[in-house]
Amino acid sequence: MTSASVITVPAFADSGSQVRHFFGTRRHAMGLGLEVGIPRRGIAGAASSSWTLSVKQVHGTEALVVDRALAPTDRFVGSWDALVTDQPGIMVAVRTADCVPILMHDPKRRVVAAVHAGWRGAVAGIVPKTLALLESRFGSCPEHVRISIGPSAGVCCYEVDEPVLDRLGQGFPDWEKVVRTKGDGKAYLDLKAFVKEQVQTLGAAPKSITTVNLCTICHEDLFFSYRRERKVNGTMVSAIGLPMRRG
Repeated sequence: MTSASVITVPAFADSGSQVRHFFGTRRHAMGLGLEVGIPRRGIAGAASSSWTLSVKQVHGTEALVVDRALAPTDRFVGSWDALVTDQPGIMVAVRTADCVPILMHDPKRRVVAAVHAGWRGAVAGIVPKTLALLESRFGSCPEHVRISIGPSAGVCCYEVDEPVLDRLGQGFPDWEKVVRTKGDGKAYLDLKAFVKEQVQTLGAAPKSITTVNLCTICHEDLFFSYRRERKVNGTMVSAIGLPMRRG
């Protein structure tokens, strides 16, 4: 559902674990003050007692695992496009402005992940690699992981050219399922559908995958868009975290 500043997904609440999450809007992003690589307490959309962590993103496939409590002096110097944690009270966050934010939650193994996927990262396998990391590091089974694909550039607007289509075709045999051909070597890419196809191929249950079908390029009132604005005027923040333990 959409509030004044963030979007939440009922499917996460259905797990009964009280996992906290949100997909941010441009209104939510204004004045957050979230610094790259520096944990911060009490940002909008998160519990006041929670740490929120965002790191430098480079359209790659590396994931940062946060498996310990955070401290105010912690600094994360490096580049990652996915963050994973099993620590209560830590919200892992990604920043987007047309790329896809993907939030994951395994209620059985009590682990969450936030993923930043543009076309480069998606083609390179950032999403499957993060699911594989949940399995290898925490014992997650893909069919138990709840996945939500957030607002991003939609197939209605996301025009790509031949170099992108060539890369897509090299790594994804069914690439034609996620594009709408335009002609002249160009097409519209459905990045959300591409991510969904990837996770289903790995065994994620279709009923456990939700998609926020909003296009960041179309909705100027809700989202920043690099494609629409031709520069970075701002980014949305999306995050997920396990609740603090009681007692």
